[in-house]
Amino acid sequence: MEGTTTKFSILGCGVIAEVHANAIHGIKEAELIAVCDTDLLKGQSFAHKYGAEFYPQLERMLQNEQIDVVCICTPSGFHAEQTILAAKAGKHVVAEKPMAIRLDDAHRMIRECKERGVLLATIFPRRMSPVAQFVKQFIEGGGLGKLSLCDAYVKIYRSQQYYDSAGWRGTWAIDGGGAMMNQGIHTVDLLQWLVGPVRSIYGRAGTMLRTIEVEDTAVSLLSFRNGAMGVLEMTTTVYPDLGQRLEIHGEKGSIIIKEDDIELLKVEGQEIQLPVFEPFKVIPDGHRIQLRDMALAVQEKRTPIVPGVEGIHALEIILGTYESSKRQSEVFL
Repeated sequence: MEGTTTKFSILGCGVIAEVHANAIHGIKEAELIAVCDTDLLKGQSFAHKYGAEFYPQLERMLQNEQIDVVCICTPSGFHAEQTILAAKAGKHVVAEKPMAIRLDDAHRMIRECKERGVLLATIFPRRMSPVAQFVKQFIEGGGLGKLSLCDAYVKIYRSQQYYDSAGWRGTWAIDGGGAMMNQGIHTVDLLQWLVGPVRSIYGRAGTMLRTIEVEDTAVSLLSFRNGAMGVLEMTTTVYPDLGQRLEIHGEKGSIIIKEDDIELLKVEGQEIQLPVFEPFKVIPDGHRIQLRDMALAVQEKRTPIVPGVEGIHALEIILGTYESSKRQSEVFL
């Protein structure tokens, strides 16, 4: 298939669309040919910048038979219906995180794409990091032995002005949640991907400091199916921004990941020599890896590296935290 390019389009010309467009432009197996946005000036400017055709309506863009893949880069609450429209038009889909804000919508997306014979991928760029790949193999190879306590912390800063800058931010209807759903979802996904599925959740979520509908702070007590326990702490109210951190402990030792670097790896009775990791930035490197993989998956007729079904797990944990907080009781997944 040398010389073949997968033709991409982008729906929604906001901040994350720039990341997708730049990534596609840097991939020899891919080509950006169309973009769509209801904001005519923004969409036309974006299309001109990247040499793509502009469409003011999704339905019109989906009539373009050249398009292979639609990247859904709109606010979260729109992803489900837009994915289903794209699938019905025979287009493969890359849905930004979260792939949906309700579990039934996520399952509808997966089902529709399967029935239409198109691929569905969701964006989790932190999985692409060489550090994450190394830790995944180390844990699965028994490097820490039986896991016991596995925690994730996202303590970052988003001002009130950030939430006020777009009407959909901080709303249940379109954002679907706050610190966990919008910012913390990457770390929630990474924890469950590294440690394994969650069995139950006892959570609390609330609005501490920001004037928004959704939570700016959440805490969850997790029970994993492998017997380990864990804690999630997620907030957008910490100043200064402290970033994200994972701590994974087992019978043999511990791993601590700060942002995308291994801060500590100690195994009792062993000297662990870490490899030299290739330089990696979540944005743009993670998106570039995933979008290149999607281009190749279309050409090779195979499942993408992070298929839509993988988007379910983090959603279950986040929505389970919200439900547990509402009920004030344990929620089983």
